[in-house]
Amino acid sequence: MKTIYWFCYTLWKMCFVCFFSYRIIGKEKLVTDGPVLIASNHESFLDPPLVGIAYSKEVYFLARKTLFRGLGAWLYPRLNSIPIDQDRPDMTSLKTIIKLLKKGNQVIVFPEGARTLDGELQPAEAGTGLMVAKSKAVVQPVRIFGARKALPRGSGKMNFCPITVVVGDPIVFTPEELKARGRDDYQKISNRIMEEIGKLTLD
Repeated sequence: MKTIYWFCYTLWKMCFVCFFSYRIIGKEKLVTDGPVLIASNHESFLDPPLVGIAYSKEVYFLARKTLFRGLGAWLYPRLNSIPIDQDRPDMTSLKTIIKLLKKGNQVIVFPEGARTLDGELQPAEAGTGLMVAKSKAVVQPVRIFGARKALPRGSGKMNFCPITVVVGDPIVFTPEELKARGRDDYQKISNRIMEEIGKLTLD
């Protein structure tokens, strides 16, 4: 790991274990070799590091473009963050993710696109399906429990409560499924991914 990445990785891991009783269920299911699109539900600003520390090596994240200012312009690229404009989405970030996957990297995405307000899973956006179709990557479904209670959307108050990350069986799409040619086909792939995320429970 790069020095800055390792430092933040270690700090986050210590904090999550000490203050949030962080645990991972199904860690043995993690795919760590080759291109992997790690697809997670989105509950809180804490989600990227919560999923990232489940891996023992560097992974890539998406981060709001507005964070790449001042110190963030120096820090976030060193944390393998990919800038995304949530107000005016374009293909730039998608193309970057696809290139990273084709090079054999692991990338974390949130198919819902935005953090949940009520804790319920939201519909997936078609962009995730496009990434899978173009990169042919394995999809690793992950579900976070407790992050919304720890840091709800719209709140600046941190609540120290247990957080658990549940890892599901990897999804390998067939060559036929990956022949997606339009938005409807990409949406079907995204929907399948959200369905798998929705099946993950604490039991």
